[in-house]
Formats: sequence, C-alpha cells, structure tokens
Amino acid sequence: MSYLFTSESVSEGHPDKIADQISDALIDHFLAYDPTSKVACETMVTTGQVVLAGEVKSKAYLDVQSIARDVINGIGYTKGEYMFNGDSCGVISAIHEQSPDINQGVDRVSEDADFETRANAQGAGDQGMMFGYATNETENYMPLALDLAHSILKELSALRKENGAIQYLRPDAKSQVTIEYSDNHKPVRIDSIVVSTQHDEFGSDEAMLAKIRQDIINILIPKVRSRQKPEIQSLFNDEIKYHINPTGKFVIGGPHGDTGLTGRKIIVDTYGGKGAHGGGAFSGKDPSKVDRSAAYATRHIAKNLVAAGVADEVLVQVSYAIGVAEPCGLYINTYGTSKVNFSDSEIAHKVNKLFDLRPFAIEQNLKLRNPIYLETASYGHMGREYYTSDKTFNKGKSNEKTINDLEFFTWEKLDRVEDIKKEFSL
Repeated sequence: MSYLFTSESVSEGHPDKIADQISDALIDHFLAYDPTSKVACETMVTTGQVVLAGEVKSKAYLDVQSIARDVINGIGYTKGEYMFNGDSCGVISAIHEQSPDINQGVDRVSEDADFETRANAQGAGDQGMMFGYATNETENYMPLALDLAHSILKELSALRKENGAIQYLRPDAKSQVTIEYSDNHKPVRIDSIVVSTQHDEFGSDEAMLAKIRQDIINILIPKVRSRQKPEIQSLFNDEIKYHINPTGKFVIGGPHGDTGLTGRKIIVDTYGGKGAHGGGAFSGKDPSKVDRSAAYATRHIAKNLVAAGVADEVLVQVSYAIGVAEPCGLYINTYGTSKVNFSDSEIAHKVNKLFDLRPFAIEQNLKLRNPIYLETASYGHMGREYYTSDKTFNKGKSNEKTINDLEFFTWEKLDRVEDIKKEFSL
C-alpha cells in the first residue's frame, strides 16, 4: 500500500531562522577570539527589536549589537517598510556569565593535558539523547522530501538576491513537499508542493497571487528540477498539486509578522521528520553542549554506515549524563534494511568500537571548536557539502581577524567508510 510523507523547510529570512543565525554568529565570534569559550545564547526577534540572552564563559569581548545587525542586513532586511531593519532595530543584550555549577562538569583539567586525560575528564554539558539518520534515497544521504524542500527555498533565495526574473520577493518564505512512496518505501512521485513567500505589494490581491503562482511554477520549480538527478527529475509530474501563498497575499512577514526564537525549527534543521529527534536545538550552543556536537557525531556515523553498505537506512541514538564523559548508551536501528549478517545490537557494538563518542573526542575529531556555525543556521545542519574556506571577523575594524582553511560540515565527510567496511568485512 503506497503512502505519503511530507517535510517542510523555511528560508533564512524566516523569523526563527533569523534568531538561529544571530545566535550562531555570536558563537562564531566567541570561538574566533577564544576557542575555549563556553556559550549558550538565545535570540528573540520581533517588530523592530532583537533580544539576546544566555550564558557565556569567554576571554573574548564582542560588540553583540554590530554582529546582530550584520546578520540581519546580510539576510536582506534592509528596508524600513519591512518594519525590521538591521540598521535601525533595537538590540538588547541580557547575556551573563555561565553558571559555575554547569562549568565544573565540563572543565576539569588543564588544556595542556594529553588527549586521553582531557577526553576522560570533560563531561557532557547536559543530559539527553541525540539522533543521527541517513538514507540512500538521495546523493547526500538525506530524506528526499526535506532535500527538495530545502532546494526550493535555496533557489528562491537566489532569485531574490539576483533581483532579475522575479523582483518582488522579500526574505521570509516557507516550503513543503509531499512525496508518494511505494509499499517497499521507494519514492514514486511528488504529490504536492507548498510555497509561501513574502512579497512586495504590486497590484490587486488577485493580480499579485496570479503572478506569484505563475512565477513559482514556471520559473522556480524548473530551476529546482534541473538540478536533480534524472531519477529525481522523473518524480516531477503534471499532476502535482501546488499551493502557492494559499492564505492570500503575504506582504507582512519576517519578525513584524511573527516573533522568532532560537531553536524553534529543529526538524527543519535535521531530517524533516524522518528518523527521530532528541528535542535539543543546535544554534547558539558551543560544542561542549552535546545537543549539538553529538547530533553531528551520530549523523557522521549514520552517513558513513549507509555509504559503506551496512544498510540502506540507519538511525543512531546516543545519550549522556551531565558531567559524565562516557555515553549512557548507543542504539542503532536499520529498519530491516541491513545488508550485513549482524543484528542491530551487534552493529551498535561494532560502531562503539569504531567511533569515540566522548564529548571532547567528538570536538577534536570533527574540529568543532572552530567558528563554523553561522553557515549551519539556515537550510539544515545535515546533508550539506563539506568544504574548506577562510573566514574573516570584524572586517575593517581594529580587531579584524582572518582564520584560514576552516573546515565546514566535517560531520558530512565520508572518511570512515573504509574502516567500517573492514570491520564488517564488506
């Protein structure tokens, strides 16, 4: 019996994503000037206002107002008519020092101690469970519905910034893709696509909606389709149900339309509802917070397991106790798609030997104490392409700093495939 599965995405101009990006820009600046920084930073955005709150232990001093404004302007909120403008909005900071009760479970030994000493001493920044997931239905080992939903909004953002074929677009947008699957869990066709995009007022309501619908279907969707592999292109069909700005006009948007908060798009950030989620957000947290670092580590494990041919689909769970280095448990589910002659529990036992999931080891192995997080804060933390690049902070100011050859999205590297194949005799 066939079934439908749906995932959604939101643009970088969505209020919650603005908040995520500001929080992660602060993380990056703290880590750029003090890699040992411990940070948990939350952001709220609303009409004409940004509120920053959280806990920090760092030697770095930041101009948090300037950082927030740069992020907002970079997204595209640069006009007064948006009622949220990077140059004129208020920025209030209520950031304070991290609780020593929390820090005592994380920092226990000198930074000069050897790897094993530090790995055994550095406990998890909090309790909780984290999940990683991978599937071979796409080239980047992500669920197809979410991958397409992200692709739609990335193309829409590019069209907005080009200001060419479509000139009325504003930063706030959402997408949703529903795919029909066969009873053996293979995608058959795209059933429906939802796109809601903020826009300028440029005519009557009927004329605006007709123009937006026409441009989304005839300009945006063909661009998205053209970037897919042939087997994915074949899922696009003339019977797709399109819902384009289904509530009507969408002129009032962004933080003026809805208040945004850090960490409120955790399913968009991960797997679009496939697999599972432990409930912890990522943005605004330094890598001592296992909500973030262990979620990246389990994605790294799941992706390498699928790429190595252990299974077509893998879910990995790890859990921690605050202040304790060793995980409380490791769980693996292959959903009956395993290609090896081992049970899921036996697979988990082998994975536990191959991958070091102590928080300090995760930080070091995935190079997470680098300022690489603003780039993760829109269009998903998973399924992205690994790359290296230089990054400059406070450009043109007295404290300008450039860090060369930073590695981004290290958890997406397929660097353990051969180790896994050897362990499983593949």
